[in-house]
Amino acid sequence: MKANIGGIDRTIRIVAGLALIAWALFANGPTWAWIGLVPLATGLINFCPAYGLLGMSTCKTKHE
Repeated sequence: MKANIGGIDRTIRIVAGLALIAWALFANGPTWAWIGLVPLATGLINFCPAYGLLGMSTCKTKHE
C-alpha cells in the first residue's frame, strides 16, 4: 500500500474521526458516530482504499 493521503487530508481525517468517536463515547451520540473509526484508521495508516480505487491521491510524494 502506497501512501495516498497528504498532510492536510490526514489531519482532517484524524480530527474528524476522533471528534465522532468522542461524540459517540462521551455525549451519548448516535450509534452511527462510530463511523469515525474509518477516517481515523485511514488517517493513521496514511492510505485510503477509495482513493486507490479511484486513482486519486492527495499525497505530494513522488509515485514510482
